[in-house]
Amino acid sequence: MPLDPDIIRKLRQEISFIETLKGRQLHFRTTWGLFSPKAIDEGTRLLLEHLEVEPDDRAIDLGCGYGPIGLTIAALASQGNVLMVDKDFVAVEYANRNAELNHLHNAKAMLSDGLKHIGKKKFTLAVTNLPAKTSNEHYYLFFQDIYEHLEPGGRFYVVVISGLRNFIKRAFNEVFGNHKKIKQGKSYTVAMAVKK
Repeated sequence: MPLDPDIIRKLRQEISFIETLKGRQLHFRTTWGLFSPKAIDEGTRLLLEHLEVEPDDRAIDLGCGYGPIGLTIAALASQGNVLMVDKDFVAVEYANRNAELNHLHNAKAMLSDGLKHIGKKKFTLAVTNLPAKTSNEHYYLFFQDIYEHLEPGGRFYVVVISGLRNFIKRAFNEVFGNHKKIKQGKSYTVAMAVKK
């Protein structure tokens, strides 16, 4: 038996909420099917609490979803800019709409499979909330691509489920030659590497 049409109509409506992230109030519109559509997830929140952003950073947010990380960086890096990328066209659409909604003209989103479609752009800051369900090989390719797109001195922050923290430490040391655990929470760990 089909669902009540009123329930379906409500489910098709955009989700809208306001969050204060790193002291900046941001308005988000999202939809079902995107990651954590009703609120900022615990991992993203932990990452943002411990992320250091310079006013002139040129940043990339990988796997941006509807844009909470990238737009927070854009609000803090008023003299810089943020490229948000995702392989989901719905996420890219919402990230761009949320950039407009928050008057963050220094942020834009585009479709890309990791960094495959961004050309030769270079960044001072790279940030991602890593998916837990992918292969180690995929992580290594991803980290190598980030290394190649960072300027010397560029920082790469990740948040992962804490079960992956030892793998991240090993992989960062192999690819970047360094690793720093920024914060280990109950469920998530924030780590950073710097391109020397």
